[in-house]
Amino acid sequence: MALGGNPVFNSRNFREQTGGGGVAAGPRQSQDMSADQLRDLYSQRSAGPAETGRMTYGDVINKTIFCFLGILAGAVVGWQLPGLMLIGLIVGLVLGLVNSFKKEPSPVLIMLYALAEGLFLGGISGVIDNLYPGAAMQAVLATLSVFAVTLLLYRSGKYRATPKMTRMFTIAMGAYLVFSLVNLGLMMFGVTDSMFGLRSGWIGLAIGALAVLLATYALVLDFTSIQRGVEHGAPAKYSWSAAFGLTVTMVWLYVEILRIIAILRGDE
Repeated sequence: MALGGNPVFNSRNFREQTGGGGVAAGPRQSQDMSADQLRDLYSQRSAGPAETGRMTYGDVINKTIFCFLGILAGAVVGWQLPGLMLIGLIVGLVLGLVNSFKKEPSPVLIMLYALAEGLFLGGISGVIDNLYPGAAMQAVLATLSVFAVTLLLYRSGKYRATPKMTRMFTIAMGAYLVFSLVNLGLMMFGVTDSMFGLRSGWIGLAIGALAVLLATYALVLDFTSIQRGVEHGAPAKYSWSAAFGLTVTMVWLYVEILRIIAILRGDE
């Protein structure tokens, strides 16, 4: 294809920078340009990721903030109407799976996921906070603290994802998910009447501690994916995928910490 057929080379900016004559007029037009004009032309800043439609850290931060605002909005409703907690849990689970397996990120589905998770988190936080006043705020502060420490360790290079650790993480996650499904089934069929099923007492604390460690490594994997996406020039739309991944991990981390606090407060 000839350069003249590309709209980029027919843009007004390109014509102005080359003196209006297009590519063919380059050498002659350069002779007609003053030294100052040539200097300004060649000293212009190269287009950055934002101008070329590539993912940036700012994009990821902004999209993650949008997701957290969606969670906050849903949490306000869920706190007032805890009966919506189960609906939020089911819808959030379904949308989480859909978003995880979609090849192209969908901002609408991701925000709907955030709202649904907000309903669930608001409901369960309200219930536990009524039983143990201040538990929800303690969980929020602890979650933010774990996130901040993990990010600092990652930025310092002291906490990185490795193939061996990732394999161990995958195995541990599989075992954790199987246990969680069994525990949920026992709770649904009334085999155990404990608030958290088998996850009570010292067993619940041990499993909770393991889950928090798994969640911190999941954060490291999220940070690694974001860094690689920015460095490799991934399209800007995938900043939504990065924000979704961070949101899922933070929701999981918060629930695990909230459960640990409830167990500790219940044993007082």
